[in-house]
Amino acid sequence: MQRFLGRGLVVFIVSLLLLGGCAQGNGGDAAAKTVEAYLQALVDGNMDQMSNLSCKDWEQQAMLELDSFQGVEASLADASCKLTGTEGDTSLVECQGKIQATYNNEQQEFDLGGRVYQVVKEGGDLRVCGYR
Repeated sequence: MQRFLGRGLVVFIVSLLLLGGCAQGNGGDAAAKTVEAYLQALVDGNMDQMSNLSCKDWEQQAMLELDSFQGVEASLADASCKLTGTEGDTSLVECQGKIQATYNNEQQEFDLGGRVYQVVKEGGDLRVCGYR
């Protein structure tokens, strides 16, 4: 009987760890999707979406970024983001790919790598709250 309880406890603990890992993975997917949506709103020039996807403290900076793409035809190329860590309540997300921008028939590319986006839960939703 004791042996059965010991095995049951081990199975229970392993199950909890696996379920916890799945929950964290889904949270990571959600944080990554939030950053991808933020970048898409940026290249689309969608001010409302940018505002909705930005935390209150970052919203003004997000609008400045959006302004920098006014009058420019922009798109995302091979963009994908993933959770790379957490710090307290902040999810850290890194992206790969590029923003391609055309202005006066001159094309420029901005690499999405090298920035770590900070994603927080605010008002019940995940929001981009800056980057490093």
